[in-house]
Amino acid sequence: MEIIKGIFTGIGEFLISIPSSIGDTFSSANSAGDIYTTFARWIFIFLAFYILLKSIKSLLKSNNAAEVWAYLNTGPFINIPLKHWENVIGRAGSCDVQIDDMSVSRAHGTLTRDNDGIWKYMDLGSKNGAVLNGTRIEPNTEVEIRTGDSLVLGKAKCMLFPISIEERRNNIWHRTRDTVLVSPWASLIAITVFQVMTVIQLMIGLDKRYDQQITISYMGLCGLMWGYVIVLRSMKRKGFEMELIAFFLCTLSLAAVATRFPNQVFKQFIAICLGVGLFFFMCTWLRELPRTIKIKKIVYALAVVLFLINVIFGESRNGNNNWISIGSLTIQPSELVKLAFIWVGAASLDELFDKKNTLIFTGFSLFCFACLAAMGDLGTATIFFVTFLIISFLRSGDLTKIIVIAGVAGVAGMVALRFKGYALARILAWGHMWEPQYINAREGYQITRNMTASASGGFVGLGAGKGWLHELYASETDLVFGLITEEWGLIIAVLTVLAILTLSIFAYRSILNGRSTYYTIAACSAMSIFIFQTMLNVLGSLDLLPFMGVAFPFVSYGGTSMMASWGLLAFLKSADTRQNASFAVSLKDRGMGEEDRL
Repeated sequence: MEIIKGIFTGIGEFLISIPSSIGDTFSSANSAGDIYTTFARWIFIFLAFYILLKSIKSLLKSNNAAEVWAYLNTGPFINIPLKHWENVIGRAGSCDVQIDDMSVSRAHGTLTRDNDGIWKYMDLGSKNGAVLNGTRIEPNTEVEIRTGDSLVLGKAKCMLFPISIEERRNNIWHRTRDTVLVSPWASLIAITVFQVMTVIQLMIGLDKRYDQQITISYMGLCGLMWGYVIVLRSMKRKGFEMELIAFFLCTLSLAAVATRFPNQVFKQFIAICLGVGLFFFMCTWLRELPRTIKIKKIVYALAVVLFLINVIFGESRNGNNNWISIGSLTIQPSELVKLAFIWVGAASLDELFDKKNTLIFTGFSLFCFACLAAMGDLGTATIFFVTFLIISFLRSGDLTKIIVIAGVAGVAGMVALRFKGYALARILAWGHMWEPQYINAREGYQITRNMTASASGGFVGLGAGKGWLHELYASETDLVFGLITEEWGLIIAVLTVLAILTLSIFAYRSILNGRSTYYTIAACSAMSIFIFQTMLNVLGSLDLLPFMGVAFPFVSYGGTSMMASWGLLAFLKSADTRQNASFAVSLKDRGMGEEDRL
């Protein structure tokens, strides 16, 4: 009882302290601007909570309904529903279609469907082989299988059947019922109010430092956001949770840049526009899996060229050569290579059993690590390494495991030999930033000031433009979490992290009923980059992890980083198969209009 009493007493004291703290701030305000900041900080928190909770609500209320695309008859009265476009057939319990027959291999073959509804079977070198309509199928060769065809696997006789008209209508009804999409208009209005209030706050906080391009950039972002939703709604799309979260984070990004560099906000806005354009292009392209896989060679080549240019012409900044200058512009090719790494690393079901494909991807991965080692970019190398492990795990297969072990050993050796000097000093200083030898040294100066500024912001922050951390180098990039905490408060800073986690939860729920292993692997890989990169940025700036100088997705200043964030979001969007939610999935694939045709 004493414990419970103490808890309620503490809560009561906290609630009492809120109005008193507001009153203290209000009494010390000596201008209309200070009064506005006093109340605006609490309104910002309310709006941020509302925007995030609306997305979470949509997430919890909506499910990706499992779809039945056909049936495979494997015996009398045994009709196995095919719920994916890619299915492994075999005796093993892990197979999508399990056949309990000793003449069937553990992984006998694959049965896949394309966008046109054509099914194909490929034998995986099974012991007893496969026969289609009396003709033996060669191993690793795809053959078309039609409704009513006789497919013999070992001694098991199988036959493919389509779903009935009634089942198709029932599937459409279930998808419509299970897909409960929250209207985007309320969230759009909330973000717009947030943006307008941010502009006013920046006018107050920056005072004479305020630049009119801040107003222009926020007007442009608001127009881009509304235009995007209106255009997609006209295309009969209704799911915008991921994009609205990204637009909210971009709003904070413009504020962070405005605090540090008021005259470069428009440049960041242009990067957001390019990112949205890249997002739209990738989603449109990814909707056709054969087309996506077909350009893998081109993506490989582009990634290699980007890394070679980076290694040869890269400029050194903070101990690594990962920047390229083109006139007044600077880019980080490694940020764009992240997209290529996922694009070529993700694989469809038939590629998972192709040893040549695995060898090529592993060789490409080693090349990427070698380039990052040559550039001395510890943070990006760590992100690539984690992504490589995740992709390799999802691709599975005995040969893959062996290659992964060999690859890990090789990468670890290169990293140990290359990452020294400034990067090594950062690692050695980890956890010791407040010690005399580090607190004012190169390794600890930024971190200690960042933590001090973060603490001074409290729960609600000092107000955008009213902090002092913006005077510190990299406060708008690697230390942006500290800048947000100081000026916007700990509550909103934590909500930015929760926003990234919410995106990841969307991806997790979407991949459960993914159309292809390609989209599943791609979404999981993008999700891991979002989470791991955010973790490195936040915990590194607080000395809870070694400081590696990586960007906070959607928030940190940087054109290529912003574009890469939107590109990664496209992989998550492509895995969203809810009814009419994603334009990355064609309407015909979701049964749109099928009821009218039947």
